[in-house]
Amino acid sequence: MQHNAVYPFTAIVGQEDMKLALILNVINPLLGGVLIKGEKGTAKSTAVRALADLLPAMEVSKSCPFHCDPADSSHWCDVCREKVGQEQGLATQSVKMRVVELPVSATEDRVVGTLDIEHAIKQGEKKFDPGLLAQANRNILYVDEINLLDDHVVDVLLDAAAMGVNTVEREGVSYSHPARFVLVGTMNPEEGDIRPQLLDRFGLSVVVTGENQPEWRVEVIKRRLAYEKDTDSFARQYQEEQETLAKSIIQAQRLLPQVTIKDELLLLVAKLAITLDVDGHRADITVIKTAITLTAFAGRMEVESEDVKKAARLALPHRMRRRPFEDGTLDWDKVEAVFAQQ
Repeated sequence: MQHNAVYPFTAIVGQEDMKLALILNVINPLLGGVLIKGEKGTAKSTAVRALADLLPAMEVSKSCPFHCDPADSSHWCDVCREKVGQEQGLATQSVKMRVVELPVSATEDRVVGTLDIEHAIKQGEKKFDPGLLAQANRNILYVDEINLLDDHVVDVLLDAAAMGVNTVEREGVSYSHPARFVLVGTMNPEEGDIRPQLLDRFGLSVVVTGENQPEWRVEVIKRRLAYEKDTDSFARQYQEEQETLAKSIIQAQRLLPQVTIKDELLLLVAKLAITLDVDGHRADITVIKTAITLTAFAGRMEVESEDVKKAARLALPHRMRRRPFEDGTLDWDKVEAVFAQQ
C-alpha cells in the first residue's frame, strides 16, 4: 500500500507560537510538553504529525521496547545495561520518530504498563508488560482532548514528562524505564478545562485560532488543495525548507548543554514571577529552561533578555491565577515593566 507524504511542517500557514512550542519541546523534551488550546480545524494534529516526519531517523537499540539510544548510556533501560554488562553489545537500527496517540479512554495500566506479580513471586524475577509510555520514549506522545482524560492519568503523564522516567509499583515490586518524550496535549476549551493544578504541570501553553486575514485564509485553502491534488509534488516544494529546519533542530540539541545564563537574568525571572504573583517555583524554572532552549535554537551560547521575554510568553499565561469560570490572562504590561527596570 502506498502512503502519501505527510503535510510539511514548514507549509503550515501562521500558528507561529504553536510551531515554536513544538520545536522547543523536541529540542528539549524535559520542558514538560505543550498544551495547545484551540477550536477545531486549526492544524493542531497536522502540526504534531508533520513535526515527527520532519526529523531525520534516529539510532535505537534493536529489539528494545523503549528504543534506547545506543550512544546515551545514562538513559538506558535495564535490559540494554545488562546486555552491555555481559559484553553482548547493542545491535542498532535506524527508525523515524513517531507519534504515539493516547486515546481518551485509556486506563492507567494501558498507559504505564503492568507488572506480573505472580511471575515475580514464582520465578523471582520481574516481568513487565510495556504500556504507551514505553512506546513514547524518544517519540511524541499525542493526547487529543486531553481535558476529557482522567485526571489521575494526566498526572501520571505529566510526572513522566517532567522526570523522563516511568516507574510502576505493584505489591512492593517496582520497575522503572526511560520515558523521555514530547508530550503534546490538545483541547477545545468549549468542551471543558483542565484543573489548575494539572494545567501548571505543562511546560508551555499556546492558544490557536483560525486565520482572520482573508489573504491568509486563502493561502491555507490553496496549500491544502494543492497537497490533496498531488501530495508528493507539494512535499517537494518544501523539501529545502524542511531540511534547513531539521538541521537547525539537530544543531540546537547538540548546543543545548553548553548554553549559559547569567545570574542577572535569573534574578529577572524571579522578579517577573513575583510581580505576576504565580504560585510556586515551577514557572521560574520553566521560563529559564525555555529561554535556554530558545537560545540554542538561535545558535547562540548565552541567553539574552529577549529570550527570556519570548519564554515568558509561552510558559506563563496558563499559570496566571484566575477566579472560578474565568480564564487566566497574562498582563503583558507588567511583563514589559519588569524588563524596563533591568
